[in-house]
Amino acid sequence: MEIKTIKRSHVKRNIIIGVVVVAIISAIILNFTRAKYRSVASVPIVNSTVNYELSDLNTVAVYIQEGEDYTKTDTIPESGYTLNQEKSYCKVNDSNIDATISYDANTKTLSVSPLTTKGTKCYLYFDEYTPSYTMTEIIAGYNKGNRGSFSSAYTTATTNTVFTTTDWKGTSYYFAGNPTDNWVRFGGFYWRIVRVNGDGSVRLIYNGTSTETIGTGTLINNGTGQAFNSSYNRSEYVGLKYTTGEQHGQTTDSPILNTLQSWYTSSNLDDYAEYIDASVGFCSDREMASGSSWSSQPSSTIRYAVYERLYTNKSPSLSCTSSDIIFEPVGLITADEVALAGGAWDTNNTSYYLYNNQYYWTMSPYRFTATDSNAIVSSVNSDGGLSSWGVHLAWGVRPVINLKADTKFQGNGTVDSPFEIVV
Repeated sequence: MEIKTIKRSHVKRNIIIGVVVVAIISAIILNFTRAKYRSVASVPIVNSTVNYELSDLNTVAVYIQEGEDYTKTDTIPESGYTLNQEKSYCKVNDSNIDATISYDANTKTLSVSPLTTKGTKCYLYFDEYTPSYTMTEIIAGYNKGNRGSFSSAYTTATTNTVFTTTDWKGTSYYFAGNPTDNWVRFGGFYWRIVRVNGDGSVRLIYNGTSTETIGTGTLINNGTGQAFNSSYNRSEYVGLKYTTGEQHGQTTDSPILNTLQSWYTSSNLDDYAEYIDASVGFCSDREMASGSSWSSQPSSTIRYAVYERLYTNKSPSLSCTSSDIIFEPVGLITADEVALAGGAWDTNNTSYYLYNNQYYWTMSPYRFTATDSNAIVSSVNSDGGLSSWGVHLAWGVRPVINLKADTKFQGNGTVDSPFEIVV
């Protein structure tokens, strides 16, 4: 009797263990089966051709954009297209389902989420796509040239080449000579890229409503001249902004700045304010040359630092003291930027991109002559050389703006395909 009791106990135990094992196996199988259709399915695309073999997706129809229409195809496009997620959709039993569709062009994988029903049909629409890049990314592939001496005009063909210097924000890359790839179309106007500033923002100079590089069309107000300042008998009148009795004051806008601001507003460029960087600043450098001391109405001629840099030493610089940085959405080019681009003092240069066969202002103070009480600012002459003139004279105006560092561009910068921002 004792032995039989022990055997019945073993049988009962074995039965319980067997039931538990079967239950566990059944739960695993059920869970695996449910998980298969729970949330996301990814379809690898082999050689960019749609794989129809996954049982969950009964059919995948592909349409690629051709102009304004779409054409059906059996092949996922290799490049130049991006999935239009808003237009693409999936259906089950002829009813649309709320699913998120994505396509990874690198791994060639299609994802549909959630995917809960076998036989789901998806319809994919691919739009034509041109990659866009910041200007810093674009010029990363450019040649980095060496300007060498600045004592003479620079007329070299420099397509796909930029040059390096530093400004008050870091390393700046500038165009010089005769590039054919620094054209920008923005805000209804054509511009030329002067440089990529040290913070990655992009400095542009106005070229007009066409790609003609010479003539009054490259100036605002139909080429009507504008005095830098209507008054000229104090040295502070060389400032784009100034304060009477101060070397670096900024309380009063000069007449030429008023003209720039009015044009900026009337041209509706403020509609593009999200792309324009007013925080970069423009340099109205009023530091003095060696041997000169600032005075509002000096008894002898005084010279500003640009005279020493460009006329005497032939050594342009983009450095600027904080007290001379003017924060505006629009300004003028500096004489140093002209020198970097290819202009030289009192030297003709009709073969660089800033030449336009017109006189126009820079914003760089040059000197104050005591003999005739005349405030003088640097300018670009009609022969393309740098020079200087009294602020009361009426020369042309070419606005300069800065686009933000994260602005994305398409195009290749040529006349036929200028850089344009991606809105």
